[in-house]
Amino acid sequence: MFVNKCHRALSARVLPRQLLNGATMWKRCLTGSVPREPDGPVVVTEIPGPRSRSLLQELNAIQQASSVQFFADYEKSSGNYIIDVDGNALLDVYMQISSMPLGYNHPAMLETLADPVNQKIIANRPALGVFPGKDWPNKLRNVLLKKQVAPPGLSHITTMMCGSCSNENAFKNIFIWYAEKQRQGTPFTKEEMVTCMMNQSPGSPRYSIMSFKGAFHGRTLGCLSTTHSKYIHKMDIPAFDWPIASFPEYKYPLAENVQENQREDERCLAEVEELFEKYKNEKKVLVAGVIIEPIQAEGGDNHASPEFFRGLQRVTRKHGAALLIDEVQTGGGPTGKMWCHEHFNLESPPDVMTFSKKMQLGGYYHTEDFKPKQSYRVFNTWMGDPSKVLLLESIMEIIRKENLLDRVTRVGDYMLKHLMEIEREHSGIVNSVRGRGTFIAFNCTSPEMRDTVIKKLLAKGIQAGGCGSRAIRLRPALTFTERHADIFLDALRSTLKG
Repeated sequence: MFVNKCHRALSARVLPRQLLNGATMWKRCLTGSVPREPDGPVVVTEIPGPRSRSLLQELNAIQQASSVQFFADYEKSSGNYIIDVDGNALLDVYMQISSMPLGYNHPAMLETLADPVNQKIIANRPALGVFPGKDWPNKLRNVLLKKQVAPPGLSHITTMMCGSCSNENAFKNIFIWYAEKQRQGTPFTKEEMVTCMMNQSPGSPRYSIMSFKGAFHGRTLGCLSTTHSKYIHKMDIPAFDWPIASFPEYKYPLAENVQENQREDERCLAEVEELFEKYKNEKKVLVAGVIIEPIQAEGGDNHASPEFFRGLQRVTRKHGAALLIDEVQTGGGPTGKMWCHEHFNLESPPDVMTFSKKMQLGGYYHTEDFKPKQSYRVFNTWMGDPSKVLLLESIMEIIRKENLLDRVTRVGDYMLKHLMEIEREHSGIVNSVRGRGTFIAFNCTSPEMRDTVIKKLLAKGIQAGGCGSRAIRLRPALTFTERHADIFLDALRSTLKG
């Protein structure tokens, strides 16, 4: 009945005053009352509870759903708390695998969805590559290419749907750029046009993307050849023979192992050099680009120094390849800067930088050199989603108004300080505390211990996540405060003492 009133209020037959009242009614329909964030975790059943287990049984009957941990009630979830269908209120320091910048049911995002103009944008999703809406260039300029948002030095953008398709299409963009350099401005030959249709050279050249051990760049076919974090991601899937370099493995605490970690940087950079030469001279496969995460997230929250990244950029440039920085998980503010690679003081911008998760849609920034000369070379039906840019616009305004990047830095420093104290108190259980901003992790002494700690935290109302073989990773919203941090830290101390 209420929905019908909303529909009638927006029909073309109503008078202007009725339309105004109807828009107000529609806004109320969409937003409703925003639930208040709980004062703390509340656990009333085991997790998953009986309702979650029943729903999982239903879902498993129609798809492979064994990865599901519990079912959420997103109408009741609020702020930094996710509420499950059994009524458990969990402090979420994992935030949908780092993809919720403002937490649950933030009023600014609900207001955006309540705008009747925005509703038409949501309802009429365009094929952006051929029929973009009239506001699309303006939205790209004023949201994604805005000075406070776009990575410094990257003036062009290609939007996509998710992290995997962002990396996959960025690879294509790099190969196109590299081939154009080899071709030196000459047009496609007849031989190239014929052989590419049969997956043969020279139309399908023997190019490659170098990646790093422990990396995760997505699960589409090309991305899987650069993903090396867990065997289950790759098993049974054909892969390209592309070079795989060692990512630095540091000893912690960093301050006590400076020289050894510097030698590790040098070893890994030397290996990158060797792989460029090996693939060129022995395998006759040219390395067109190098992809790397600023922090290897899925692979275990592995960090590398700014010096390593600056050295990698120099080696990549020396060999005429593109440097692609994958900011799918690190981008959008969780390290205290909009983009994690801004911490590295690179000599120049990366050639390409991919994003997704907190940014609501996927895509990649790039320099003008990487803009293809012909249409349809990087293309799909949707090429992103204008409705997600509307949400992103609201998110960026809240980040600006509430100085959330400063908060992330402050709260991150607070958490790291206390986690290092916990590490000293419980060095037989946890070690290697590390992080930038609230993008934080620590290791447990074994995979079994890590899984036990996460399970015990969940029983205390804390939703955390694992990565790598032994790490617990924290991915809270940008709205996470010291008060939330204290709740998590108290639960962790209690867990480790127990």
